Amino acid sequence: MDTAAYKSKVTDAFNEAAAIYDRMGVEFFTPMGRRLVERAAPRPGERVLDIGCGLGATLLPAARLIGPAGRALGIDIAPAMVEEARREARRQGIGNVDVRVMDGEHPDLPARSFDLVLGSYSVIFLPDARAALARFAELLADGGRIAFTSPVFARDTFPFLPPMFTELIPLDLLRHLPESWHPEQLHRQLHSWLEHPADLTAALERAGFTDVEAVDEPVRMTAASGTAWVDWSHTQGMRLLWQHLPEKEAAALRSRLVAALDALREGDGPVRIEVPVRYVTATVAR
Repeated sequence: MDTAAYKSKVTDAFNEAAAIYDRMGVEFFTPMGRRLVERAAPRPGERVLDIGCGLGATLLPAARLIGPAGRALGIDIAPAMVEEARREARRQGIGNVDVRVMDGEHPDLPARSFDLVLGSYSVIFLPDARAALARFAELLADGGRIAFTSPVFARDTFPFLPPMFTELIPLDLLRHLPESWHPEQLHRQLHSWLEHPADLTAALERAGFTDVEAVDEPVRMTAASGTAWVDWSHTQGMRLLWQHLPEKEAAALRSRLVAALDALREGDGPVRIEVPVRYVTATVAR
């Protein structure tokens, strides 16, 4: 993988989407972030680091729980996302938060300076996430914890989306993506250690963690309509696919998705989709 090119594309995509990211009438990242914080259980006075903080769906709930005696730092590779998260913290009146532009794979932060590292759908996208886990372990004080979320991966399903999308988004569409997002590369990068809980546990233990727990829970994704969901998909990770699809294929995919999603609605009600999410927690082994 050309790591520099990969990170550049990710940064550009999220810079462009920052102003509307997770603000298109679709609920997913916010409830998932809240649930991750519930499972991580930050305590008053703790020091929290959120890797790939986005707009703060995990960072801000954690900051509220640690209270004024604690300190929460969010880092993100996209400057526009950092600015939006900073603005949201001010809007909510949360004063114990700092947000910085930083590469989550190589955080330039002091050793043993945090009690909890969080990452909601972020850690897994680092080019060498397994190596980064060991760096996160070094950032944790003795007894510190890590908590992150991942899709529940399965072979022959479209990555990062609920199973129903496998029939709607042919895997061969990924041929239009940069090489680092082709199926074989995604399998090496993600499925090779995230698909099976035993492999995930082994990766975390090699990185310096113990007491690994992986729990799969559904998050209910809701959207006002099929059109709202498709518009929202242009603001998050799927944006990379939309950007690279030829116009004709993009139009066909949009029509297929809108029709299938609207078919799930009851009358004028919203689209509701159960999305399997894996919540991973572990404690540093010292």
